[in-house]
Amino acid sequence: MAKGYWIVHLDVSNADGYKPYVEGNAAIFRKYGGRFVVRAGPSEQMEGKLRSRHVVVEFKDYATALACYRSPEYQHNITVRKPHSVADFVIVEGYDGPQP
Repeated sequence: MAKGYWIVHLDVSNADGYKPYVEGNAAIFRKYGGRFVVRAGPSEQMEGKLRSRHVVVEFKDYATALACYRSPEYQHNITVRKPHSVADFVIVEGYDGPQP
């Protein structure tokens, strides 16, 4: 079964105000099995226009990735994040087919 991923590109305007959002994600991700694949490390933009931070969170499947985002706990945590950041957020199903 293909995994599910949150792919988030964001700009944080207030790092101190953003910290409670990050801290709140720990329990939510434990509950839904979310695992960081990328977490705001160094990056180099090769094409297009992106935000300053990038995060990829992996879940066991697409349905779980959606359920985590839609959960009451995460919906509340969004209200913690929004005053301190702007995000482009997509949830995608991973590819589990043949490789070249």
